[in-house]
Amino acid sequence: MAATEEQKGHMENLISQAKDLNSELTSLQQKVQFKRDVLMKVQGAIEYLQQVGVPIPREEESSEETPTSDPE
Repeated sequence: MAATEEQKGHMENLISQAKDLNSELTSLQQKVQFKRDVLMKVQGAIEYLQQVGVPIPREEESSEETPTSDPE
């Protein structure tokens, strides 16, 4: 069975779409890897600061430091 011109055009469009999706996935994978690397560095910095005695701020402390205005 011979492919029609419409089918050939459809095949070309699908191949182009597949290439575009592949490129997009590759780009997303690179971005994810970059974010993972940054996260590892941040976690390493947090661990270092904990080891040298820097306390972890608590949520209560940060809310106490920010004065809230009384609506009355």
